[in-house]
Amino acid sequence: MKNRLFVSLDIPDIVIDQIINYRDSIKLNLNLKWESREKLHLTIKFIGDVDNNLTEKISEELKFVEEFKSINCSLLNFGFFYRDNNPIILWAGINTDDSLQLLINLINKRLEKFSIAAEIKKFKPHITLLRIKNALENDFVNSFKNFTFEPIEFSTNSITLYKSELSRESSKYFKIKNYKLN
Repeated sequence: MKNRLFVSLDIPDIVIDQIINYRDSIKLNLNLKWESREKLHLTIKFIGDVDNNLTEKISEELKFVEEFKSINCSLLNFGFFYRDNNPIILWAGINTDDSLQLLINLINKRLEKFSIAAEIKKFKPHITLLRIKNALENDFVNSFKNFTFEPIEFSTNSITLYKSELSRESSKYFKIKNYKLN
């Protein structure tokens, strides 16, 4: 049996509320399936499928994150990831202090003992808001690209190891372990 795991930097509820308010203030007459409130987080390490018996060991290995201080962040803008010039992900962009990259590097190093590879591509802190399945009008893309707001400064002191279960309709996340930062 395998578990699909990832590590998340948890975003405070007040910031999630603000993201949803901004998102909803962009008036669009589209029937979209937004990521649910419970799924709005900042993935800092996608672990992938691991044997069930490794889940507890990984959970224990990650306890070191509790030695880190709260991480300062700011919510900056909306943007898109593209494939073949088509938007596939709408995201909220986040800037973080340098401690997050240090933490990610240490997580990667610690998980090597479980044959979990470090991420190769450059880390781009973001919260996924919408997975785009069909072509969208340019008005939709431009509405989010051109939407501006003052950066929202916040700090977060919570990291969670999640298990993700995929189904045809969507995925469900289950908390395995929450770690509190100093």
